[in-house]
Amino acid sequence: MQPAAHITVIGAGFGALSTVREIRQRDPDAHITLVAPLAELHYLPGIIWIPSGLRTREQLVVPLSNFFSRMKVNHIAAEVTGLRDGGRVVLTTAGELRNDALVIASGGRFIKKLPGIEHAITPCEGIAAAERIRDRLRTMTGGTIAVGFAGNPNEPSAVRGGPMFEFLFGIDEQLRREGRRNKFNIVFFNPSTEPGSRLGPKAVQHLLAEMTRRGISTRLGHKLVRFEPDRLVTEGGSFPADLILFMPGMTGNAWFDQTPLARSNGGLLQADAQCRVQGTQHVYVVGDSGSFPGPDWMPKQAHMADLQAAAAADNLLKGLRGETPTATFKVELICIIDAIDHGTLVFRNTRRQIILPSSRLFHWAKRFFEGVYLRKYR
Repeated sequence: MQPAAHITVIGAGFGALSTVREIRQRDPDAHITLVAPLAELHYLPGIIWIPSGLRTREQLVVPLSNFFSRMKVNHIAAEVTGLRDGGRVVLTTAGELRNDALVIASGGRFIKKLPGIEHAITPCEGIAAAERIRDRLRTMTGGTIAVGFAGNPNEPSAVRGGPMFEFLFGIDEQLRREGRRNKFNIVFFNPSTEPGSRLGPKAVQHLLAEMTRRGISTRLGHKLVRFEPDRLVTEGGSFPADLILFMPGMTGNAWFDQTPLARSNGGLLQADAQCRVQGTQHVYVVGDSGSFPGPDWMPKQAHMADLQAAAAADNLLKGLRGETPTATFKVELICIIDAIDHGTLVFRNTRRQIILPSSRLFHWAKRFFEGVYLRKYR
């Protein structure tokens, strides 16, 4: 009888936790070690509701001790600093960890190279960033709010634009509810003339029409130059901004530089269709950490990470048994662009694109999904 495998998972986000579940479903005896600084899941899709008070930090932080106990996971509270022996040894701030197979699901890192980027808030950096937005809005009596995002020019998929549309429309809706929208100018900026193109052409048309309907100004098609304390400068000119929300493109974790792992042009781990890191044995990547073969619009979102986790878990265990890994993942985008009490559904796969009009039903569907999803980890 083959001894139980020792599998290490790096990360504690959607991709990492889904990988743990998928491995445990297939192998009840595997020894699973998860490396992450905290035994917590931060449900970042919910931070769009923090500025309006619909969600608080306590509602979005899920302690993972119960989940780890059910899944028989050994949690190492540490940060990863590198790899050795082709991934068979993980170097951490708590020491070295040996494994038979490795899954890297430690997320991505935002590219913060633009001059003055410290003057902007990057919402998806976490709950604290959303709380800063909430607190700033409470103290502002008027002015210009600028909201935008950019990508990684060397990695088309390494962009997270969806949440920025939600912050944009959510802040507009919040100010209207508070009876002070007329005191603010809201501007959406993007270096592309078709922001959100990964959602599909119909979605772009809808988003721009919604901005017009809400009286949101746009500054499109000009490369960003720098941020100033009260101004945003592009190659097409500048405009005042009292509050700047900006989501840069993503690249790989800093610790990737301390490994020989194959990288994409955009700095992510280069994966094949089976989620294997190219040129390695029994090393897989899931979610934002990886660059995967597929269409340019392949999303960086929890749903995609879940699909990749299932393929990676299946292939990892097959590989350890001496079988040929063959599992792949489907590419699809599912997004509800929420605006506090209603939302627009966007769906895209390799065969079709669907966008459904804004409805309160989709807002409540998003909230229902949050509850169902987090129940797995409580």
